[in-house]
Amino acid sequence: MVAASGEATDIMLRKFFTEWSDVSMETSLPPTEQQNPRSAGLGELDATGVIALMDAEEGLIARAVQSAAAEIAAVAEALARCFLEGGRVVLVGGGTSGHLVVQEVAELGPTFGVPAGRFVAMVASGTLVGAPVVTADEDDVTAAVEGLAALAVGAGDVVVGVAASGSTPFTLSAVVNARRRGATTAGVANNAGSPLLRQTSLPVLLDTGPEILTGSSRLKAGSAQKAALNRMTMAAMVLAGRVRSNYMVDLRGTNDKLRARATRIVADLSGADTPTARAALERSDWQVRAALDLLSC
Repeated sequence: MVAASGEATDIMLRKFFTEWSDVSMETSLPPTEQQNPRSAGLGELDATGVIALMDAEEGLIARAVQSAAAEIAAVAEALARCFLEGGRVVLVGGGTSGHLVVQEVAELGPTFGVPAGRFVAMVASGTLVGAPVVTADEDDVTAAVEGLAALAVGAGDVVVGVAASGSTPFTLSAVVNARRRGATTAGVANNAGSPLLRQTSLPVLLDTGPEILTGSSRLKAGSAQKAALNRMTMAAMVLAGRVRSNYMVDLRGTNDKLRARATRIVADLSGADTPTARAALERSDWQVRAALDLLSC
C-alpha cells in the first residue's frame, strides 16, 4: 500500500517538477537562487561592511512576514483546531528548514506543556539535534511517504511543509502524500508560484527575495521562516488555551530558574503571596496549571 502510494506520489511530483522547471527557465532563476545586485561587492567588504549590508536587508524579512499575516493566522487556526481535537501536527523540512522545524517542535513541550507526539518534526537534514522522525536526503521522496505511513497520518492531522525554494522533493512529497491521506496541508515557501504553495490548501509566501550570499537561504529566507513558525505556534497555543494573560500556564518548574518563574506566575494570576504560591506548586509537582487549580484560579 505504501509502495503504491509512493509510486503515485512520485509520478505526480515528476509532473510538478517538470512544470516548475519549465516556468523557471522561462522566467530565469527563482528569487532564492538569483544574485542580489545590492551585494555584488560582498567578497571585498570588511566585517563592518558585511554587517551593515545584512542590516540593510533585514527589513525585507519583517516586510515578508507582515505581508503574509493573514495566511499565517489561517495556519495557526488550523493548528489550534487540530491540537484541541486530538490530532497531530507534522512539520516537514530539509536543510535549514529542517533544522528550524526541529527547533520549533523541541520548544513546544517546555513552553506550552505540549505532550510528546502531538507536534512532530519530519526532516531531511542529515545529523540533527533532537529526535526527528525521518532523516533522509532532500531528494528522497520515498522516505517522506514512508514517514507519514509510519505515523499513520490522516484526517484530523495537519502537515506543514517548509522549504525556501518551494520545490524540495522530500518536503513536497510529504505534503502531496498527506493531502492524499486526508490531512490538512500547509506550505511555507519563499518563491512565489512554487509547487509547495500550489499543492497545499494553506499556502504562505514569504517573499524575501535574493540573498546577499547567492543561494544561501539560511539568511533572509530562513529568518522569515523562523518568524512565521513562531507566529503560527504561538497563536495556535493562545487559541488552545495554553496562555493566560501573557503567561505560560502549562509551564513546569524543572530547575531553579523555572521554579522561580512558575512561582511568580502563580502568585500574579492567583493573587496569592509568594510562600502560598510556592506551596501550591510544591503540592502540584511544580506544574503551574495544577497549582492554579489548587488555588481555585
